[in-house]
Amino acid sequence: MKSILLREIKSFFGSPIGYLVIALFLILNGLFLWVFTGDYNILNTGFADMSPFFTLSPWIFIFLIPAVTMRSFSDEKKQGTLELLLTKPLSLWQIVGGKFLGAFLLILIAIIPTFIYVVAISNLGLPEGNIDMGSTVGSYFGLLFLISSYSAIGIFTSSLSDNQIVAFLIAVFLTFFLYFGFESIATILPVLSNFIAALGMQEHFKSMSRGVIDTRDVIYFLSITITFLSFTVYKLKSVQL
Repeated sequence: MKSILLREIKSFFGSPIGYLVIALFLILNGLFLWVFTGDYNILNTGFADMSPFFTLSPWIFIFLIPAVTMRSFSDEKKQGTLELLLTKPLSLWQIVGGKFLGAFLLILIAIIPTFIYVVAISNLGLPEGNIDMGSTVGSYFGLLFLISSYSAIGIFTSSLSDNQIVAFLIAVFLTFFLYFGFESIATILPVLSNFIAALGMQEHFKSMSRGVIDTRDVIYFLSITITFLSFTVYKLKSVQL
């Protein structure tokens, strides 16, 4: 797995992809949170908290993470190197895990600079330091689990086609539906609203954003991640046959 992980990291930072992803994430967040006027502008909200960032980030990741993962297996298929990769003395889980961790670590690197926002908002608070660190830390943990789930979905869709655009579009659809879809369906069916909303990522992400790490939320996101990685392994098994 380590060799695949290092290969992915070198691939990301050996080309403009890694730098572009990090720059896009930070620029988009910076513009919406500090420059553009609107609901996401922290200076306009009048509250010293990170909630605009954690509301905006899932939207950005819906497009950014599929853009990172779309080449994972699609590119291998297109170049004809997938069969060669599968002949290496590695299990399918090690191959998939290496690809997954490569994408996950790239996005993790992208969110590390946003800790500066926490310091800036803390200094802007009245009194200084008046920021809810419990909900901020919980939201960051929720974001990590969300990134994990999105990355697993993107890795899976990249195994479905040798066309990166197709893989990207399917990943965008799945991540959008799993995050926002169930919440929308819940409003249509108010009788089952609580049950339906609990099937979506947004409900569990909001729960973690309150600053309480509930094992049900952790199990939910881990289940999504493991399920889609398992789908990827199953798909690659069919290629081996």
